[in-house]
Amino acid sequence: MSTPTAPSRHPRVYDMIAVAFVAALLISNVAATKVTALDWGPVHLVFDGGAVLFPLTYILGDVLSEVYGFGRARRVIVMGFAASIAASAVFWIVQAAPVGPGYENQAAFEAVLGFVPRVVAASVIGYLAGQLVNALVLVGIRSRWGARRLWARLIGSTLVGEAVDTALFCTIAFAGVIEGGDFVNYVVTGYVYKVAVEVVLLPLTYRVIGWVRGLEGLEGSEVFPA
Repeated sequence: MSTPTAPSRHPRVYDMIAVAFVAALLISNVAATKVTALDWGPVHLVFDGGAVLFPLTYILGDVLSEVYGFGRARRVIVMGFAASIAASAVFWIVQAAPVGPGYENQAAFEAVLGFVPRVVAASVIGYLAGQLVNALVLVGIRSRWGARRLWARLIGSTLVGEAVDTALFCTIAFAGVIEGGDFVNYVVTGYVYKVAVEVVLLPLTYRVIGWVRGLEGLEGSEVFPA
């Protein structure tokens, strides 16, 4: 007579973090259609609206990789990839559909959401490469040097992941739209800003990782079992 096996353990807040991650990505893709320039004295900065929320995806990605491991983090990354493609397809279909009577905002719709497919293509490629590199570097540092120095894993993975993401996104989305020195400014500003946000929010990331570990019943630097 076989002995019944214990029920598998299910994560408690993994789904909530996954939803927040995908939502932040989708919102950022739409917001990124607007490019902004700010002049503070001699400082000239060029960036897109996606910069407002997009760094949150890297913080949530760090939480996923650190608490749940690369496998579950990769699953959420792919979910975000699929959701972005679906959003882009819907916007394209709606834009191409015949205009109904009394609707006078087609040009405005096309000006904003008509650019989303290019932004989404850039976001999907940059985000998929950047997030996977971010997760791989984080997990790789952990496997080589152990669970200590969480700050080194978080910052190191961000430096590499954001470099890949920013270079691919900016080139695919805005090469030819933003030109010359403004394009270089845009790439550098985006990269420095995203890295700076994660460094500034590092104490918060520590607290969130510790809080999520507590909710999942993990001790120390334990990773949720696969």
